[in-house]
Amino acid sequence: MATDIRRKESLSDLTDRIVDSYRDCDGATHHLGHCPLPSSAEIAAVVADLKELIFPGYRRRQNLHMGNVTYFVGELVDGLHDRLTRQIARCLRHEEDPYAESECQTRMHDFEMEGQRRTIEFLEYLPELREVLASDVQAAYDGDPAASGTDEIVFCYPGLEAIASHRIAHKLYDLRVPLIPRIISEQSHLLTGVDIHPGARIGPSFFIDHATGVVVGETCEIADHVKLYQGVTLGALSFPKDENGALVRNTKRHPTIESGVVIYANATVLGGDTVVGANSVIGASVSLMKSVPANTVVTIERPQLRFRENLVAAAG
Repeated sequence: MATDIRRKESLSDLTDRIVDSYRDCDGATHHLGHCPLPSSAEIAAVVADLKELIFPGYRRRQNLHMGNVTYFVGELVDGLHDRLTRQIARCLRHEEDPYAESECQTRMHDFEMEGQRRTIEFLEYLPELREVLASDVQAAYDGDPAASGTDEIVFCYPGLEAIASHRIAHKLYDLRVPLIPRIISEQSHLLTGVDIHPGARIGPSFFIDHATGVVVGETCEIADHVKLYQGVTLGALSFPKDENGALVRNTKRHPTIESGVVIYANATVLGGDTVVGANSVIGASVSLMKSVPANTVVTIERPQLRFRENLVAAAG
């Protein structure tokens, strides 16, 4: 009994110290007393439903056919309209004044109306999104001799999963929806190991082979029929600062990759002024910080291997 009392007192003291830490900090690590934020779990569910629409019959709902798919799609679209409207409205409310402690219903009707407008514009994009992703599926099949067919790509390829999430996030980014695009991209990053900022502009027929470790920065521009292998980084060369030492934002920091380029494993291409010309090939492990013209092959010199006897193994 005495042990239980001491344990409860200890836990009560710990609770008080945790709550005191909320008072002591400047609010950067808590969101208390303010309007509700978007829900990460709800956004993940929205993305899952969107992928049901994009790739019908591959995911949760089986036995779909042209006789019942209209009802299935209509039900999903209705739900997505309401859920996405609410999440976007929360983001818009937060963007206007993230730390307002006023009544949360003040002007919420206006935010919900604007959230609905952006939601409808996004949902109207879905047929076009399906066409672009179909080109990505075909690019994966055309670019990977190990693929048994397009079904395997849709079911199994993390590169396609990452691209689908990115194309969803990028459209919301273009619609100037706060927070949600980045939440989607980071959920995809956690799932696939591919880190694509939602601001990156990527053309059709895009393929990421093996996927893991790929990084694509916010201001990167990628044309059509580009293929990346694992470990590729399309990043920034430097982070310029203003006269006050703050980072300069909203500048072109990441490279431009033109049509038909292939970039092999663990290559790094850096800088906002760097352009990789059309139909060029960037070899494995290349570090590139300047532009290359079209139809160029860039490789590093083959390292010289050294072989010597393993004396420890020989002695054993």
